[in-house]
This record gives sequence, structure tokens and C-alpha cells, in this order.
Amino acid sequence: PVKATASKPYSSDENCLHISYEAGKLEDPEVDGVKVIDFGMTVSPQDAPDKEELVTVGFESGVPVSLNGKPLNCLDMVTALNEIAGRNGVGRIDIIENRYVGMKSRGVYEAPGMTALYAAHLAMEQITLDRDLVHLRDRISPEVAEMVYYGMWYCAKMDALMAFIQETQKPVSGEVTLAFYKGNCRVAGRKSPNSLYVDEIASMEGGGTYNQDDAEGFLRIMGLPLRVQGSVRPRQW
Repeated sequence: PVKATASKPYSSDENCLHISYEAGKLEDPEVDGVKVIDFGMTVSPQDAPDKEELVTVGFESGVPVSLNGKPLNCLDMVTALNEIAGRNGVGRIDIIENRYVGMKSRGVYEAPGMTALYAAHLAMEQITLDRDLVHLRDRISPEVAEMVYYGMWYCAKMDALMAFIQETQKPVSGEVTLAFYKGNCRVAGRKSPNSLYVDEIASMEGGGTYNQDDAEGFLRIMGLPLRVQGSVRPRQW
């Protein structure tokens, strides 16, 4: 059914992942978009429960496969998280977009389930991917997102990018616990059989396998070109 009215003539698109709202008063960037929209998937954070709600998302090779220990397919996963995150006021955004044709447009979105999955997946990647791979992912991610936004899914470039993504996701398995509270979604815990986080090495308490004295020589070598440039080309500021 068409939900737009004369008083609220907003254009909205809805699917299992999100609802988008545009037009009407939203075309004025000074208008508080959150206050003029009748949201369909999320409650206002002020109206969300006063008690924190915890959920645990399980991943296998980057794909969410379980919720609180119960196996779910992707559609059921998103549907369940839409309900959980939505009732806790999570997943609203108000942004100015750069359209493919070059103009800017303003949109208000709600995507509670995907907001939760993004946070959980990022937390799982943080403990299973090494630094250089994470940096490369960060450079490629905007390219992938832009192509999806532009509808460029079925092309050779996307196939190549997806091959990279699928390779990176092989170790991304484990569980992430999320805490929802009045519009906030935070990571409350994470674990993985492929975790690269080793507490004996990461510990700052001493007695671990990492010898902090090794840092002295490392810093001298790393700083050598900077010391040379600083002496040859001293700054005036």
C-alpha cells in the first residue's frame, strides 16, 4: 500500500534489509529527518527498553549462520535481528548521498538488522584478519559498496572483487556477542578458533612471550629515514 499522504508526501522503498525515506520536508537539509518520519522498523531510542539486550551471532567463513546458538539462514537471521535491534532503537541514519548522476540527495534510512550484522562481522574480522589484509580491505570496501549502490553487480570487475572478498572471509568464523541499548549497538564479546589475538603476546603486564626490549632496535631502524630527512631538510615550524 502507498503510505504517502498530503501532509507526509515521503517516497519510501522497503525490503527485508531496510526502509528508505526521501522527498517532502526531507529535501530541506536543516529539517530533523528523524522527527518527521513515521518509522516502520525501529522505535525511537527514547522509547526503547531500559534494559540492555544481548544476542550472539555465529559466523562461518564470513557468513552469519546462527543467532543465540540457533542455526538460521540469512533471511531468517536478518528478520530476527530487524526485530531485536529495531525494538532497541538501533539502525536509523540520516545522510546526504552522492548520486550516480552527480547530484546530492538527502535520505533517511532504517536498517536495524544490517546495522547489527555489520558491527558483528567487523568485530569478527578484527580478530581473524591480519593488519595488511585489513588495510587492503579498507581500500577496496568503498569500491565494492559504490558498485553495489550503482547496480553494477553483474560485471567482470565485481566478479574479481568478490573473489578477493571470498578469499579474505575463509578464516572469519566464530561468535560475536552484541549488546543493544537505546539506539546503541556495541560489541560485548567475541571469540574465534582462528583468532590472531594471542594474550601472551598482547599482554602489557609482563611475563609474556613478547620481549618489549626488541622495540628499541626496531624503532631505531624505522626512524632512520626520518632522522636523515630531518637533519637534511629541517622544518621551520
